[in-house]
Amino acid sequence: MDFKSLNIVPPILKALEKKGYETPTPIQEQSIPILLEGRDLLGCAQTGTGKTAAFSIPIIQLLHNKYEHDKQRKKIRALIVTPTRELALQIGESIRDYGQFTRVRHTVVFGGVGKQPQKEALRRGIDILVATPGRLLDLMSEGYIQLRDLEFFVLDEADRMLDMGFIHDVKRIIKAIPEKRHSLFFSATMPQNIVTLSNTILTNPTKVEVTPVSSTAETVKQFVYFVNKTDKRELLIHVLKFPSIDTALVFTRTKYGADKVVRLLNKSGFKSAAIHGNKSQGARQKALKDFKDKRIKVLVATDIAARGIDVVDLSTVINFEVPNIAETYVHRIGRTGRAGAEGKAFSFCDHEEKAFLKDIQKLIGKKIPFVKNHPFPMSEVAPPVKPKQTQNRNPSRNKSRQGNSSNGRSNRSSRSNSRY
Repeated sequence: MDFKSLNIVPPILKALEKKGYETPTPIQEQSIPILLEGRDLLGCAQTGTGKTAAFSIPIIQLLHNKYEHDKQRKKIRALIVTPTRELALQIGESIRDYGQFTRVRHTVVFGGVGKQPQKEALRRGIDILVATPGRLLDLMSEGYIQLRDLEFFVLDEADRMLDMGFIHDVKRIIKAIPEKRHSLFFSATMPQNIVTLSNTILTNPTKVEVTPVSSTAETVKQFVYFVNKTDKRELLIHVLKFPSIDTALVFTRTKYGADKVVRLLNKSGFKSAAIHGNKSQGARQKALKDFKDKRIKVLVATDIAARGIDVVDLSTVINFEVPNIAETYVHRIGRTGRAGAEGKAFSFCDHEEKAFLKDIQKLIGKKIPFVKNHPFPMSEVAPPVKPKQTQNRNPSRNKSRQGNSSNGRSNRSSRSNSRY
């Protein structure tokens, strides 16, 4: 089957041909006809399966057909809500590409940057708005966004939306949009809380599920390295020297951990950058662009910031720390092996993370092979935890040190480091 057989209009077919798209992915093949018929849709598909095109192409087409000759249109007809700024930008780029030969207009709004350019784009008038929840609600409260004429509502990456605590924001948004609308709900996983949320948004939806819930792509070869926590840095340097690793996306649990790994890698001769919530939007976009253009070899990310990263031919994902939520593992390694390409996923598992690994293997329904021979094998017994430094409790000694500024700095440093 090709895109033409899905009854897609010539301007969009021309754009798809320019992008080099020849055949639709399974979720596109199933979703596009349903959405063109005006039915609500509940879509379940793992990352990298083409979900963005599955919902954006029919929305662009329906708006193009209905409002092509309306020169005065300035009302928002479609709203796409997504959890992260990176994913919002990615969706915006896709809409731009697919709709480049139509008169459909769009803009993207998200936090972390100035509001003025976004307000100006909204004043000029758009058909499709892509937004993260926080900035959307801000601009709604300021009167720059009116949703009373909305015809299409898309909630994308719903599972991550809930993980990030956006449930109350989503409910506020739903209250602000018309009850009569065309609704689309996409999620990589479908636990019960997601199903419950979908029931409040959709009306008699058609369900499209192209892969088993919480499965991993067969094209991704997965491996586990059992390693002591203290040896993970050395192991990372060792693995990144493999000739087969062209680029690598490394995951850490915390922002502080991501920055620490980047400092290590740059010091060891591997060009790298971090992407996380404490970075400015400009810094995040530059890091991602440098990674896509292969000016840096390694991008180190936290889970929330990495949602929406779409890099063609990403060879390797490395879990520097095994995620404590099993579904997160599926999302992480879904960054590689996309659209049928091959990829590798390495996980560094220490003693404390064995339980997390067990949960992951239970979720994906298979054992992940472990690397038997490597330079930093895990000890049979967990290394003892070093006791935390404590302040001297002797009042007389403490009193004698009050005037010593260097000791004061040392104590502050110890307290600061203990937070991580």
